[in-house]
Amino acid sequence: MEIKQAVIFCGGTGERLKPITDSIPKPMVDVNGKPFLEHLINKLKANGISEIVLLTGYKKEVIEDYFGDGLKFEIKIKYSRGPVKWLTAKRLWEARDLIDNYFLLLYADNYVPFNLKKSISFHLDKDKILSFIVFSKPMKNNLKMDSDNNIVLYDETRQADDLKYVELGYMIVNKKCILEFMDGSNISFSEIIKILVEKREVAGLETKYNYHSISDIERLEKMRNYLANKKIILIDRDGVINKKPARGEYVLGKEDLILSEDSIKAMKRLSDEGFSFIIITNQLCVAKGLISKDELANIHNHLLERLKEHGINILEIFHCPHGINEGCKCRKPNPGMLIEACNKYSIIPHKTIFIGDDERDCLAAFRADVKSILIGEDYDLSLNLKYHKTYIEPDFSSKNLSEAVDFIIEKFEDKSEHEK
Repeated sequence: MEIKQAVIFCGGTGERLKPITDSIPKPMVDVNGKPFLEHLINKLKANGISEIVLLTGYKKEVIEDYFGDGLKFEIKIKYSRGPVKWLTAKRLWEARDLIDNYFLLLYADNYVPFNLKKSISFHLDKDKILSFIVFSKPMKNNLKMDSDNNIVLYDETRQADDLKYVELGYMIVNKKCILEFMDGSNISFSEIIKILVEKREVAGLETKYNYHSISDIERLEKMRNYLANKKIILIDRDGVINKKPARGEYVLGKEDLILSEDSIKAMKRLSDEGFSFIIITNQLCVAKGLISKDELANIHNHLLERLKEHGINILEIFHCPHGINEGCKCRKPNPGMLIEACNKYSIIPHKTIFIGDDERDCLAAFRADVKSILIGEDYDLSLNLKYHKTYIEPDFSSKNLSEAVDFIIEKFEDKSEHEK
């Protein structure tokens, strides 16, 4: 399956964003100097979408005057225009002749870190009419999902028991099948979702990343912070910042922490360019009982002091203290620490880089939808294929960190590339 088209609901009045939406439709609210819809389109382009169908209604001329045919945004844009009174299912029905057999359907107010290739793979594996991205939060959810990712209950009232997930959109849709449940009635698309759930034709792909919305003033401000360009780099410890101990040995004291002169020089240069760092490190020595958590904290405090002396800003150190067979989600190549760091510091995953020296670092970055850089030569990418059935190349590789500095700066400065 190849999906090149996205269809976006853009017809609502944005009542909770008044008075901003008195003169413009909700997708056109300003987020850091450009309409939110432009941020959304850039993300879709980065995922290989080449055509967009906008289902417009309220103040539709504002959207069309800005985006036109999409040529200046390097994407093809079509419009299905309708009155404000049309609900979402009606808008989709009226646009049916413009829509591909398989397409991505989304709302114009949610921004979700997503990977279209992974969503397609999930959709094909589940073999449903509809699949969408879901998120688990403590309350105000509308979905119940079983252990096989099948949606078994869709409750708009959000009153049923065990509603652990909320639907975020970013739906992969089979047009031919879904039209069988539509007749042009002026109803919400949520009614169609409910029917499909009852027929067990919906699957949910869970994301661990926080999602953001522009649905009200408070959330709009959070979106502006989230989409702001942040120069934050994720970086491994042993083998990158400090010299890697011999196989089977560990940094067990301050005296074992030998900083890499090249990496310190490179990190200093990046710090002078406004970058900050978050350290992501496995520490199996804790699980083996070779060092206590307090002793590890002392080593890390010492490391932070030494890096600060060089003018290098470290925001935080995330470490995994678990053993190989403990089943945790944080030990690399699992992406847990990278996801936690991105959520805590409001980092969009595809807008940062993880620097490591091990094939597992590369795989962890891929699983977290983060770009990767591998330095040195002491890694074997084929091991990921052997042990994890996934072969992934880093976005950049070099002998040392200094050789990667220009690549890093370019990626963060080139806005068109930065979206990719």
